[in-house]
Amino acid sequence: MQYVLKKTGVLIATLLLVSLFAFLAFEIIPGDPTTMLLGSDYTPERAAALRESMGLDRNVLVRFFDWFVSFARGDMGTSYSYSMPVREVLRGKIGVTAVLSLMSWVLVVAVSVPLGIALVRYQNKPFGKIGTSLNQVLMAIPSFFLGILLTYLFGLVFKLFTPGRFIPFRESVSGCLGYLVFPALAISLPKIAKTARLLRASILSEMKQDYVLTAYSHGNSRWLVIKNHVVRNALLPVVTYLAMSLADIVASSIIVEQVFVVPGLGRLLVASISNRDYPVALSIVVMIASVVVVMNYLADILTQAIDPRVRLS
Repeated sequence: MQYVLKKTGVLIATLLLVSLFAFLAFEIIPGDPTTMLLGSDYTPERAAALRESMGLDRNVLVRFFDWFVSFARGDMGTSYSYSMPVREVLRGKIGVTAVLSLMSWVLVVAVSVPLGIALVRYQNKPFGKIGTSLNQVLMAIPSFFLGILLTYLFGLVFKLFTPGRFIPFRESVSGCLGYLVFPALAISLPKIAKTARLLRASILSEMKQDYVLTAYSHGNSRWLVIKNHVVRNALLPVVTYLAMSLADIVASSIIVEQVFVVPGLGRLLVASISNRDYPVALSIVVMIASVVVVMNYLADILTQAIDPRVRLS
């Protein structure tokens, strides 16, 4: 319980600092939202009056505190560009990014674990050698570049989907999911390679333990030892990594959405920064950062629950 309380305290402090840094970052970005809002009607007097009416003339820390309290209550403010609550602006975008992230994570879990085991089982055979080499290549390719390659190969060459023609859920669920498969592959393939490599290394490390020799002495074959004894012990670091990887996948989704023209949080974030719509941009950044921080927190708690030897120093 003490471990959980300490981790929870660190979580709250981290969320507060991340929110503060994000808020200050948008304060120092060149450009004034009043310029975008006034357009051709801009004058210094009108800009000053608008800043006062929007509360932008107040002390930055006071504004941050007011914003943070409202954000914690679920009030993200009002969008400058859309003149509507930020929650309404984000409503449809969050679902798209969430589905894309979940699809990517499921692919990582479903493929990486059996792949990592297979790489150990067939490590001295062609499959193991080719798979290990291919893993190294996939880990070195950024998701956005892999997205470009997949768009060219499956979109332009094989024409399995039309690049840039995203199909919304309300039009066709199967069409939407079919389109999202390709950005999900771009996001998940490097993560699959990393997870499979981690599991392979963990299994090979466990194979050196004394209990493996005992299992061999009972007449078990190498595969039976791996399947019945080694895998479950080797999965601990992999489970922790998979829990943490969901946060990384959400962050990668923001980038890959640009490549595949997916109308999720990523495209909205870029547009909001360009339009100086800071309430929307700030909400997206803090939400993504919060997912990363919370998933790392849950991964620590999960690790401690699985292995009670894990403790804070």
